[in-house]
Amino acid sequence: MERALLLFLEFDGTDFCGWQRQTHGRSVQLVVEAALSELAGSPRKAVAAGRTDAGVHAIAMPVSVAMPERWTCREMLRAMNAILPKELAVHEVRAVAPGTDARRSATERRYRYDIGTDTGSRSPFRSRTEWSVSQPLAVDEMQQAADLVAGGHDFRAFAAVGEPKPHYDCDIREAHWERIDSSRMRFTVTADRFLHHMVRMLVGTMVDIGLGRRPAADMAALLQRRDNRDTSPPAPAAGLSFLSARYPDTCFLAERAAW
Repeated sequence: MERALLLFLEFDGTDFCGWQRQTHGRSVQLVVEAALSELAGSPRKAVAAGRTDAGVHAIAMPVSVAMPERWTCREMLRAMNAILPKELAVHEVRAVAPGTDARRSATERRYRYDIGTDTGSRSPFRSRTEWSVSQPLAVDEMQQAADLVAGGHDFRAFAAVGEPKPHYDCDIREAHWERIDSSRMRFTVTADRFLHHMVRMLVGTMVDIGLGRRPAADMAALLQRRDNRDTSPPAPAAGLSFLSARYPDTCFLAERAAW
């Protein structure tokens, strides 16, 4: 017999080629599945709520897996943290209803993007998790642009060129800029779904607005476009972190274990 579990994973994505298993390169999925397979004694498949790019981090990435019945949440938490490399950790494990899928069952996802606005952001320690812009940004203008993307829109102007999708509609439920302190800014965004590179392209465009390179009103015009030719280049991956995902209460069973 097997049971469905949801693991909440945090990782520093700097030295990974992204979440998804690749033909070449060390992916988070590859490392996590190797650990799960070792514990289960047979191959395991791990499904994440989001497919992060190379260099992107996670604070609480939900990952679903089926494990042998003997693995309690508490034992999974202990065992996974004993064998995972230092760049990854599991901070919570929850028992979930059969059929719960970390990607398909999620009703919304939340990301943050951190930017350093002082010269000290060039530090090799800060630059792992921040975009070092190293100059002041006009936060009011950037928030005006963020307000324009709130709600449901076709976001193909902020999607990477690639395989066509059934649709490009996303419902943005939160889009907020804030100053963390005198040297840092943060963008937090929540939506039902995100397109490939969407958050990074939104941030890249809004930073150009904050630097005075383009007006905030450009955001409304870009939302009417059906290509990304006029969109600013995407922000670097290092500043982006997957924060969390939301699921219906019916997905969760009573058993759980956390730090």
